[in-house]
Amino acid sequence: MKKLIASLLVAGALTGATVAALAQSSDGNMGHMDPAKMEQMVNRHLADFKAKLKLAPSQEAAWTTFANAMKPSGEMKAKRPDHADMEKLALPERIDKMRAFRKERMAAMDAAMDKRDEAIKTFYATLTPEQKKIADEEHSKMMHHHHHPDM
Repeated sequence: MKKLIASLLVAGALTGATVAALAQSSDGNMGHMDPAKMEQMVNRHLADFKAKLKLAPSQEAAWTTFANAMKPSGEMKAKRPDHADMEKLALPERIDKMRAFRKERMAAMDAAMDKRDEAIKTFYATLTPEQKKIADEEHSKMMHHHHHPDM
């Protein structure tokens, strides 16, 4: 159970951060946040988490590997079909093209999340029991906040 919680810790934190960022985004870009702002937010969350964990110098290498895996990357981006090309297609062909796009996008997202999950598990294994408790509590708080956005 603790491994599940740990694997969800950062993935959930990033998801929560992303949802909050998208909800607050006012750049008129259809709810997409500026990648620089997203990276800034992730870095802030990681710094807060690191401070709470009070890592020992011997844990720094594991932290660096973990933190790098948590940062946004282009892995989850699939190239959207060209609008002009889509207009040339009949409706059933458009549907097939969009279905293929969704499958590619979901596969990329699954692969990126699997990579992050493994990074979380690897890092979690380096934590002391007290640090694991902090990580578990932080994840629990984040999940509660994520399911209760009015809080």
